[in-house]
Amino acid sequence: MLSGAAAIAAEPPREDPRAAPGALSVRIRNARDLPPDWQRPWDRLAEDCAEPNVFSERWFVEAGIRHLLPPGETWVVSVWRGESDLIGLLPVRIERRYGRTPVAHVQNWAHHQSFLGTPLIRPGEEAAFWTEMLKALDAAPWARGFFHMTGLVEDGPVHRGLAEAAAALGRPSPIVHRSRRALLESRLSPQAYYEQAVRKKKRKELARLSARLGELGTVSVSRAGSAEEAARCCDEFLALEAAGWKGRAGSALASHPSKHAFFRDAVAGAQAAGRLEFLRLALDGRPIAMLVNFLAPPGGFTFKIAFDEEFARFSPGVLVQIENLKLLERADIAWTDSCAVENHPMINSLWTERRAIVRVTIPLAGRRRRALHAGARALETGSALLRRLITPRESEK
Repeated sequence: MLSGAAAIAAEPPREDPRAAPGALSVRIRNARDLPPDWQRPWDRLAEDCAEPNVFSERWFVEAGIRHLLPPGETWVVSVWRGESDLIGLLPVRIERRYGRTPVAHVQNWAHHQSFLGTPLIRPGEEAAFWTEMLKALDAAPWARGFFHMTGLVEDGPVHRGLAEAAAALGRPSPIVHRSRRALLESRLSPQAYYEQAVRKKKRKELARLSARLGELGTVSVSRAGSAEEAARCCDEFLALEAAGWKGRAGSALASHPSKHAFFRDAVAGAQAAGRLEFLRLALDGRPIAMLVNFLAPPGGFTFKIAFDEEFARFSPGVLVQIENLKLLERADIAWTDSCAVENHPMINSLWTERRAIVRVTIPLAGRRRRALHAGARALETGSALLRRLITPRESEK
């Protein structure tokens, strides 16, 4: 017999059997026990969503659940129109800290291998999804504090829908954190883009390094297509990363059995879903730089990169990123998210566009939960003000 949070998570759908076709309903399930009949609607949603996000697609989320789900309860909140039309879903869990403050709250679940939190939502249903989502959290006995949503594209349709839903419910939805990361979005050809993004002197240096590398043997570039090629590239990538500084620091995927297994599952899932592009730069058949893209037209996401440090003097990581500019030739890909940290030195020197990624915090219903939200926000804004006051400006240094 289940008790506590597990019993709540296993409850049947909160649906009115008298609801007319097309009515909205919310279904909440434990992430470790998702119904098999969610799979096809989830996959269909990935093909027709307001904002593409491979990190919210079924194959990626399920790989994370199998290998990276932390202890404690994680739920998947889904909103349906009628019996079978899934209009959106989002994994959430209770986090015990809000930044440095020990305040329990509801937050979307996104592990360290997931670089965007945007949920998949049917176009035109953004505000409806968020309204039902917030009302469901209001009613859930396990939902603590407030709702903290991380990894949204600022002013995208999903973010705008959240702000609209919050406003309709009479709640603030402030942006509490913003970062900007490199984006590839241009109508230029790869060569024209490269020439406008990189200074002539730097281009000459990279051309010299490429020529010197070619003097050592045959340089080739390939992209994995079949499941067999993807599996081979997966082995090579894991070995390449483990042989470098990440391996020595213990942060390589292969250094952790759970991350290792997750990466294999994610690559296999991406390949099966038609989302995988594995870019391989080789010297005499030996990989010296590899890059993993997940492509979900009209968008793309650069997931992982690794290079052979033995050839570091030739900048193989930069060379494979230059090759990656060929994404601009694809008619089905309008933009590619670098998924890199803000101000990443290598990618920022090659990609000139930027996209803002934000976190939003919204109070839940109830006097105590609203008070917790107000207190956490006051501490957050106070700490930010204090940092600005004690951090000297550049002109004062």
